[in-house]
Amino acid sequence: MKRTLGRSGIEVPAVGMGCWAIGGRWKFGEGDAGWGDVDDAESTRAIHAAMEHGATFFDTAANYGAGHSERVLGAALRGRREQAIVATKVGNMVNEADRQVDFYGETEAESDVAPHLREDLEKSLKRLQTDYVDVYLLHVWGLSIERALEAREVFEALVGEGKIRTYGWSTDRLDAIEAFSFGPGCGVLEQELNVFTGSAEILAYAEKSNLASINRAPLGMGVLTGKMTPQTSFAEGDVRRTVDWFPGIKDGRATQEWLDNLAAIRDILTSGGRTPAQGALAWLWGRSPNTVPIPGFRTVAQVEENARAMEFGPLAPDQMAEVDRILGR
Repeated sequence: MKRTLGRSGIEVPAVGMGCWAIGGRWKFGEGDAGWGDVDDAESTRAIHAAMEHGATFFDTAANYGAGHSERVLGAALRGRREQAIVATKVGNMVNEADRQVDFYGETEAESDVAPHLREDLEKSLKRLQTDYVDVYLLHVWGLSIERALEAREVFEALVGEGKIRTYGWSTDRLDAIEAFSFGPGCGVLEQELNVFTGSAEILAYAEKSNLASINRAPLGMGVLTGKMTPQTSFAEGDVRRTVDWFPGIKDGRATQEWLDNLAAIRDILTSGGRTPAQGALAWLWGRSPNTVPIPGFRTVAQVEENARAMEFGPLAPDQMAEVDRILGR
């Protein structure tokens, strides 16, 4: 299965590999922002397994592990860079030594990103051991549109120089995406989207504007894998212990509403021999031809399960309709 990253024309596998978790532990401001401790050797094996299974699109960020995710990915792709499509993100001040990330400025909205873009790209390129990035994403969710448009001028210049192939904004604000995404070098947007949550309006804008919708949290931060119970807890340093912005996890636990809804549609998601995770990815492919989910991973087993979802393809239209009927939408 293949997808195209909008008007950039870049072809990618229908599923990407999200590299947030392999960054290990780090802090954004004073809060934990990683997924706990990580085994770099296992992360490397998992990246190689993804390549072997045809999942050659990797989504990372300078934030993740305060540069550590980029370093692990870059080392794992050494000698294979031309076989992979790499997305990374920019927009925050990264202190590798302290594993600390902060806004450029006192507030998120007024972060002065544009003056730092070129220098931060060079740092990412060094960590990734490459001389270009396929997809470069603005990674400040609440940045003011005025500041974002200043940054957009730099993104466009970087496309023209061949430093990046295309760009977009990772945010769930429709007005921001509409204002930012009209440049000729912009081929993507990145939004939170899964079977239970996400903006239909942003997805419709992607379809109308010939942009790929790269999907954050396609497995609901793990809830949609079917492996969580009301008693499931998370390790020290795992952002899910304290996350307050994600609707499927509250007070460090999967919400009962999400667990109940997953149980209600489980038979559809697992049709044809799929696992719940594979079914959740299949729903996204059935939702739109523009979607490119990027489930996270820490192990070879997770990568293999997610990559093999492509063997099943999207849910059928009648299955999509039945999910909507069950969920009352």
